[in-house]
Amino acid sequence: MPEASQYVFAHKELVELMIKKVGLHEGKWMISITFGFGVLNAGPSAEQIMPTGFVGVQTIGLIKAQPDSPEILTVDAAAVNPVASSEKKPPAKRSRDAQPG
Repeated sequence: MPEASQYVFAHKELVELMIKKVGLHEGKWMISITFGFGVLNAGPSAEQIMPTGFVGVQTIGLIKAQPDSPEILTVDAAAVNPVASSEKKPPAKRSRDAQPG
């Protein structure tokens, strides 16, 4: 089997991975990307220098989805990262005065 040299993820797959990484178990989440914009004078040669703009990705993260966010952009943490049975709260103890029913 050949060795993989590239892995590609859709934005929803990245959201699922981040939800699991930070341990979220509820709420709908979306990807959040912060871009940085810059300008400079550049060109293929000294005679062809022109104003140029560039964009860089500064951060990638999660943001809680709003109720009106498109479903195609959101990931439900409860569906992709349910609470494991060992993480669930133990049942509440009965009061000493409670009579078995």
